[in-house]
Amino acid sequence: MDKSIGQLMDEKPMVSSQWGVIALCILINMLDGFDVLVMAFTAASVSADWGLNGIRVGYLLSAGLVGMAIGSLFIAPWADRFGRRPLIMLCVSIAGLGMLASSQANSLETLAILRLITGLGIGGVLASSYVIAGEYANKKWRGLAISLQSTAYALGATIGGIIAAQIIPTQGWRSVFLYGGITTLSTLPLLFLWLPESLAFLTSRQPVGALAKINKLLVRVKLNTISALPTVNDTSRARMRDTVAELFSPALLRSTLLIWLAFFLVMFGFYFVLSWTPRLLVSAGLSNAQGITGGVLLNMGGIVGTTVIGLLAARYPLARLLMLYLIINALLLALFVQFTHNLTLAFAVALAIGVFVNGCVAGLYALAPSFYSASQRVTGLGWGIGMGRIGAILSPLVAGHLIDANWSPSKLYILFASAFVLAALVVWGLKRRATARLAPASAN
Repeated sequence: MDKSIGQLMDEKPMVSSQWGVIALCILINMLDGFDVLVMAFTAASVSADWGLNGIRVGYLLSAGLVGMAIGSLFIAPWADRFGRRPLIMLCVSIAGLGMLASSQANSLETLAILRLITGLGIGGVLASSYVIAGEYANKKWRGLAISLQSTAYALGATIGGIIAAQIIPTQGWRSVFLYGGITTLSTLPLLFLWLPESLAFLTSRQPVGALAKINKLLVRVKLNTISALPTVNDTSRARMRDTVAELFSPALLRSTLLIWLAFFLVMFGFYFVLSWTPRLLVSAGLSNAQGITGGVLLNMGGIVGTTVIGLLAARYPLARLLMLYLIINALLLALFVQFTHNLTLAFAVALAIGVFVNGCVAGLYALAPSFYSASQRVTGLGWGIGMGRIGAILSPLVAGHLIDANWSPSKLYILFASAFVLAALVVWGLKRRATARLAPASAN
């Protein structure tokens, strides 16, 4: 055939089965958004129930992030060897069982371990769900397909926060983990029935029965079937055996390091904003209820911001959009606390920050896989996310130490705003790398 399956998928119009795959990935990310932030929703109740101080609550908040980092680094890459579908099923099971078990925890240590286990599942599934959504989208709508995953993440966190606020007063904090675990596990039948394997994985890895599976999926996406598997050269097979090492190859090393740095900086700033904003708003003079409202508005803004950057990516270069989002978000953070004297204005700025800070994450998730081949994609994104989780883990610890050192909320927001400015410079470096890589091809 003249064109590869990947090229045909890039050029063909989207059909309902492709949007169906993206919808399943959206569902997965909604649950992940809730599962990740469930500890933030229940922290006050757990602290009151067990008499925990701030440091111990911080450990609980970080435990899930540590698990996510490990899952992204060491579980997600297995999707490039065994497939996106089985890894997603396994990781959703781990996350759901971790949530269920957390509802029965009777000590700080037990809950922290269970949060880490839950994080392993979430970290493993995130990279695969983002990648499979991108692989089933055509080139025009790929940015939107991936950005919608971040929209779902914010939506899941928003809905989870609203539900938690309603049920904790009557049913206690354990009910939040219980219902979250049941809901997560209930998606497994849907995924088993309707989540397909990645066409890109099947054509590059070529497991047993690959031809029949590929043709079945080609019919679903309304493409002609093929009579023989595409030729996979020895170099490609070597890459599949050692995809992590390939990230450090001369052709990819600089891009990989820049992607890691971008993820670290964005997640460092992102988790500061989401984790500390409610408390810092109270420190700046708002009531506890108003602080929580500010936190919910951040996630509501994320629903808008992640969707908008995906729509814009269908018309404008994604790297430029991401740089713009990063710079605007930095400016909003630097000015945020100055508006707390006016509640309406403060909430409006919180909503705007939610738009741009979540859009930064969505844009980075969409941009990173474009630097890797199909056989490296989940590994590359998984390690990028893992490096981002290190930033996420350090973020609350750094902020906590600075708060103990009597830093004002205004100084804290300016400091973390600088992380987004640095991230914009890193993305500019990635953009230059991509331009340089394409230049020889365009010259021929």
